[in-house]
Amino acid sequence: MTETKATNITWHEGFVTRKDREKLNGHCGCVVWFTGLSGSGKSTLARLLELDLYKRGCHSYVLDGDNIRHGLNKNLGFSPEDREENIRRIGEVARLFADAGIIAITAFISPYRRDRNRARELNTEGSFIEIYCKCSIDECERRDTKGLYKKARAGEIKEFTGIDAPYEEPEKPEIVVDTEKETPEKCLEKIISFLEMKNIIPKKGVE
Repeated sequence: MTETKATNITWHEGFVTRKDREKLNGHCGCVVWFTGLSGSGKSTLARLLELDLYKRGCHSYVLDGDNIRHGLNKNLGFSPEDREENIRRIGEVARLFADAGIIAITAFISPYRRDRNRARELNTEGSFIEIYCKCSIDECERRDTKGLYKKARAGEIKEFTGIDAPYEEPEKPEIVVDTEKETPEKCLEKIISFLEMKNIIPKKGVE
């Protein structure tokens, strides 16, 4: 699904650049990519980050795994091939958000390193922040907020990550948050500090 089938197409540059849009927004565009098992806290942290950035006057948007499958990726299942295409599409969308000067926050299991690395390669250096939500399978299963692990154990869901499909941990993520041992607030603090340190967003109270 990754080959280009269209012919006679040209990439058109606009009169307004990414730098122009970032200057207007007052912060850099980037992709904040949350990855981890189902129940590891990705969506919770993505929403908390979006809210914190909103209060700071930063432009951001959450691309959530379930939400995307209601529309853009509604024709994809959970086979390895469909998972790959799912991440390929969202990687391209997130890149466009970042180019628009927006902080794109993604919350996907994205279980395969190769797919996450491909999403990284779409972005300029330093504008892709991979955040690994570290949480044991036992704790994720204990939470089981959607009842998915129970269904997977009963054989009602096939190819479920962590049960009968693999999850490949990031090797060199920008940030690791231990959502099993740290509160969401503490994890958020770590993420915000990183974004400030990398000058992606201004420090609070600094214009």
